Amino acid sequence: MKILSWLFALLLLLILVCSGSLYLFLRGSLPDYNGRYQAAVADPVTLARDALGYLVIRATERTDAAYALGFAHAQERFFQMDVSRRFAAGELSALFGLRALAQDQQQRPHLFRRRAEQLLTTLPADELQLLAAYSRGVNEGLASLARPPFEYSLLKAEPEAWLEADTLLVIYSMYLDLQGKAGRDEYAMTKLSAALPADWYQFLQQHSADWQAAIDQSRVNAVPVPDSPYPAILRQQLSCSHCAIKDATDLGSNNFAVAGSATPHGAAILADDMHLSQRVPGIWYKVQLNWQQQGQSRQVTGLSLPGTPAIVVGSNGHIAWGFTNSTADWHDLVKVTLSEDQQQYLSPLGWQDVKHYQEQIHIKDAPTEQLTVLYTEWGPLLPFPDEQPYALRWIAHQPYAVNFNLRQLEVTTGAAEALALAPTIGIPAQNLLVADAAGNIGWTVFGPIPERQLADWDTAQVWHQGSNFWGEILQADAYPRVLNPDSGHLWSANARTIGGDAYHLIGNGGYDLGARGHQIASSLQQLSDADENALHRIQLDHRAVLLSRWQQLLLTELSPALAAETGLSDFRQYIAESSDYAAPDAIGYTLLRQFRLSMLELTFAPIAALLEQAGARSSDLKYSMETPFWLLWQQQRQDTLPASYSSWQDLLLSAAQDSQQKILAQYGSLQQANWGKRNSARIEHPLASAIPLLGRWLNMPVTPLAGDSHMPRVQHAAFGQSQRMVVAPGQEQNGILVIPAGQSGHPLSPFYRADHRYWQATIALPFLPGPEKYQQQLLPAP
Repeated sequence: MKILSWLFALLLLLILVCSGSLYLFLRGSLPDYNGRYQAAVADPVTLARDALGYLVIRATERTDAAYALGFAHAQERFFQMDVSRRFAAGELSALFGLRALAQDQQQRPHLFRRRAEQLLTTLPADELQLLAAYSRGVNEGLASLARPPFEYSLLKAEPEAWLEADTLLVIYSMYLDLQGKAGRDEYAMTKLSAALPADWYQFLQQHSADWQAAIDQSRVNAVPVPDSPYPAILRQQLSCSHCAIKDATDLGSNNFAVAGSATPHGAAILADDMHLSQRVPGIWYKVQLNWQQQGQSRQVTGLSLPGTPAIVVGSNGHIAWGFTNSTADWHDLVKVTLSEDQQQYLSPLGWQDVKHYQEQIHIKDAPTEQLTVLYTEWGPLLPFPDEQPYALRWIAHQPYAVNFNLRQLEVTTGAAEALALAPTIGIPAQNLLVADAAGNIGWTVFGPIPERQLADWDTAQVWHQGSNFWGEILQADAYPRVLNPDSGHLWSANARTIGGDAYHLIGNGGYDLGARGHQIASSLQQLSDADENALHRIQLDHRAVLLSRWQQLLLTELSPALAAETGLSDFRQYIAESSDYAAPDAIGYTLLRQFRLSMLELTFAPIAALLEQAGARSSDLKYSMETPFWLLWQQQRQDTLPASYSSWQDLLLSAAQDSQQKILAQYGSLQQANWGKRNSARIEHPLASAIPLLGRWLNMPVTPLAGDSHMPRVQHAAFGQSQRMVVAPGQEQNGILVIPAGQSGHPLSPFYRADHRYWQATIALPFLPGPEKYQQQLLPAP
C-alpha cells in the first residue's frame, strides 16, 4: 500500500513538474496586452481590448490602423497565418515534412506564389502602401514576443518573416477553400453524361423543383421520369468502396436581410453566418477600426481574416454587409489535344508549346522534391485518371482574381453604392447582402464574372476550335442584382439564387439542394417582429423540415405490424417521437437521417460504382439525388429499381434494416443513438496530438451540438457556423457577434476560449466591443 502511495505521489509530482515546465515554456510567447512598443507608425496608436479580447484600434491614418491590425494578428494568430499562406503556395512540407508533401503537390500546379509576386507589381500605390504597413506590423508584432509561438518549438522550426505577397496568398487560400474542386465536379459530370442516354442524364442531374428559394422568385420545373427504359448499367450490382451520394453543400453560409420598413428602428437588419471548418483558434478575428480620413472620423466594426488588413464582414454605421459562397460555376474543364510527344497542344491559333514550370518543394528533414507543372493557355494540365488530357480554366488563375478593393466597403454609405462595386472586387465570388441605415437592402455577386461562351457549362468541352471561350469581365450594369424587393426580405444559402438570363451568367458550381434557403425564406415571411433577436433565432433554427416527408414515408410504409415482424418496432417508434429537430437528445432524428441516406445510397449505388470505376466520385456531381429519388418513388416502375430488390417496398425495408444495423454497430443500442452523441464538437488545435497527455487541453470541450445539414443551423463536429452576426447599420448597439473558440491562438491567453461557451450555448454577445480592460500602445520611434 505504501508503495502505491509513493508511486501516486511520484506521478503527481511528475505531472506538476511537467505542467510547470509547460507553463513556463508557453509563457514566453504570450503577448503583453498592456505593453508599450516603439513602432513604424506616423502617430500614436492604441490597441484596446475588452474582457473577451475584442480588439479596438484607434489610429490617425488608415495605414497606421493596418499596421496595428497586423501587429495584433501576429501576436495572437501568426502560426495560423503561416499555415494559410503555406497551404495556398504549396509550401507546407517545409514546416511539417513528408506528411504534407501530397498536399503541396496538389497545390503547386496553381502557381499561387508566382501569381502573388507578379500581382504585387501591378497593385495601385495606395494598396501597396496599406499592404506594406500591414506586413511591417505583422513582423514587428512577431518580434515583440519573447519567444515565437509555441507551435514552432513543437515543430522544431523558426517562423519566417511575413511578406506582402503572403497576404495575397491568404486570399488565394480562400479560393481553395471555397472553389477548390479543381474540375472534379465537371469530370464526374462528364463521365456520367458519357455513360447515360441524354434523357436519363438530364433527369438524374436536375435542379430541385421541390425546394426552391431563388430571391428573384424564378422557378424551375421538375424533369419528369423519362419514358425510355432505365439504363441497364444503372441496374447492375457493381461494387463501390465509397457509395456516398451528392447531398448537401454546407460549405458557404447563410445570410438574410430585412428592410427597414419592417424593423422597429427603420434601419435594415443583416444576419450572416459563414460555414467553414472549425478549429482552434477559429478563422475570424473580431475588431473595430477607428481612423481619420479627409477630416472625417471613420469606424468599421466586424470580422477580419488574420493575414489580411481589411474587415471582411461587418458594419460601418451606414451599411452592414455579409457574404455566402455563391456556389456558382467559376471554372471549366477543357479537353486538350496533345501532340504525339506531348510537348505541344492544339489551340485556336494552331499548335502551341506546352509551358513547363519547374517547382521546388522544400521538405523538412528530407531532400527537395522537383515538380514539373505543365501549362496551356487555359491553365494547368491536371492528372485525371483518363487518357484524355484536361486543362483547368479557373477564375483564381486570372490576374483580376485578387485585389484589396473590398476595403471600399469601409467607406460606402448606401446599399446601391455597394452593389455597384461588384465587378471591382477581387475575392472568390460571393453572394453579397447589404443593408443600409436608410432601410434599403440589396443582393449581388461580389467578385469577377467573365463573359463566357460555352456549349455546356457542366461537362468538359473542346476549346481549340474557338467556339468555347472566356471573354472580358462583365461591367457593373450587367451583373445580376436585386435591390429592395417587394417582399422586404433577401436571403442566400448556397442554393440557386436567380434564374433566367441572369442564371446563364453564373451557372451552377454544385448548388445546395435549397431546403436550407427555403426554410430561411419561410421563416422570414412569417416574422411578426423583425428585430435583431428574431433574426438570430432563425440562425439557430434546427427544425428538420427536409426530413418531414421522409418521416411520413417511413411511418406509412413501415406499419406497426411490419415493424414488429422485422424487428424494427423501436426504430419506428423513435422516429415517430423525436425526428422533428436535430436536437442533441433526439434519437429519432439520428435514425431518420440515416434512413434517408441509406435509401438514397441503395437507390443510386450503381451511379456511385459507375463513377468510381471511371476515377470519379458521385459526391462530386453538381446536383443532389433527392429530387430524382422522389420522382422515381412516385412512379415505382420496376425497371428503375436496382436489380437486387423485388419491389420499392423491399428497397425501403432494406434501407430501414441497413440503417438500424449501422446504428447498432456504432452505438450498441438504439437508446444510445441520440444526435448529440453523433454530432459532438471536435474543435481542435491541429497540433494537439503532438503533445502527450496535455495536448487535449488545447482543444475546445467535446460537447453535443444541435443542428445539421439542410437547416439554417448547419453544424457538424468540426464544421459549421464560424460566426453569427446580426446588425443594423447605425444601430450597432443592438447587434450580435459571436465566434467559436476565441480571439487568441495562445492557450495561456485569457481570450483563447473567451467566446466559446457563448457560441456553444447560443448566447448572443454584443456586436460592439465591451468596456476596455487592456490597452497596448504603439508609439512612433523618436
